[in-house]
Amino acid sequence: MLKKDGELLLEEFAMEAYPKSIIKVSEGIYHVIGYGHSNSIVIEGKSSLILVDTLDSSYRAKIMKEDIEKITKKPVKTIIYTHGHPDHRGGAGAFKDTVEEIIAFAPKRAVLKYMDKISDVLNRRTARQFGYELIDEEVITQGIGIREGHAINEGKYDFLQPTTIYNEDVVERVIDGVSLKLVSAVGETDDQLFVWLEDSKVLCCGDNYYGCFPNLYAIRGGQYRDIATWVDSLKNILSYPAEALLPGHTKPIFGYKNIQDILGNFTGAIEYILLQTLDCMNKGMSEDEVVAKVNLPEEYKGKPYLGEFYGTVDWAVRSIYGGYIGWFDGNPTNLNPLSTNVYSRKMVEFIGGEEKIINEIKNSLNKEEYQWAIQLCDLVIDKNSEAKRLKAEGLMGLSKLITSANGRHYYIACAKELM
Repeated sequence: MLKKDGELLLEEFAMEAYPKSIIKVSEGIYHVIGYGHSNSIVIEGKSSLILVDTLDSSYRAKIMKEDIEKITKKPVKTIIYTHGHPDHRGGAGAFKDTVEEIIAFAPKRAVLKYMDKISDVLNRRTARQFGYELIDEEVITQGIGIREGHAINEGKYDFLQPTTIYNEDVVERVIDGVSLKLVSAVGETDDQLFVWLEDSKVLCCGDNYYGCFPNLYAIRGGQYRDIATWVDSLKNILSYPAEALLPGHTKPIFGYKNIQDILGNFTGAIEYILLQTLDCMNKGMSEDEVVAKVNLPEEYKGKPYLGEFYGTVDWAVRSIYGGYIGWFDGNPTNLNPLSTNVYSRKMVEFIGGEEKIINEIKNSLNKEEYQWAIQLCDLVIDKNSEAKRLKAEGLMGLSKLITSANGRHYYIACAKELM
């Protein structure tokens, strides 16, 4: 979302969303937030600890470990990964001397064959999205948590592979006297699970909920995230009588009614965006037309946990459009469009030359019409060094307006590449 005070809103969110703390949730259960980019949950057994996720680096996990030892000296013998994202597994190495079992769920959908063939571009886009190559002054926040350790010299990913991988939808275990249920919950990832602790009415929900609008599409690129299934998983979570909801990022939610209200609105907002997008598509609207049409309704606008500080509604709509019907929007003009180079050359000729375009770009930048300016830049950027500089200026302007940390990083990273 682009807003006049987008940068300020993102700063305010970052100050509030993940204060460094170890919160005692109930007897023997602790929620660790702000120690890393992701959270961790510590569950005390008879003689050992169960760790749900491990932070993003072993350096940070060791700091967490030292602080947990001030509460209990029991060793970590079991690790549960809520999903395979590296920021949740990267601290596992800190516990390699004591851990005996590492539990995960297998993905419910296979990764597309040959994804490794596009690893270079995906890695490049990932670095842009997360701001890995930016300095602290340029990165307000990594969206749903502090910057990852490897980006600021606070350790690297230190993975330990799962020793137990389940293909079932539901697994019930008793681990060192702790009864728990592991439930498949496909959403942000296809291997996502949540952990239900019935005795204490605590639910660890991984990344299917965090306190802002979710990343229904990641601009780094990847396979379509099945939003309908994500909604189903959230509804399943809502069916449990949880008194504490512990997410993989941002602060916990306490109280059954509070959880039902917040998670219910979160679920409702996602489902609304999905169904409204499909309805508009069914009416024959193009992708851009659907993006212009679909917005959060009044009942969800202004909810602090639906702020577009990570994912955005517009990106979600575009992902749904492509996920359901592919690239073609139904307009025959777009079946065999001119190449970008030919289209740009003809537009430059039609407008009256590069000088006119450059002048209009400068005027647009002065009026803070950044999007129009950068789209004009793309007409001449291949052969015009001034257009590269002006596009960088436009991207930096947009970075001040966008509320999404991911979008901000991408704008700034690409601007620096042009400088």
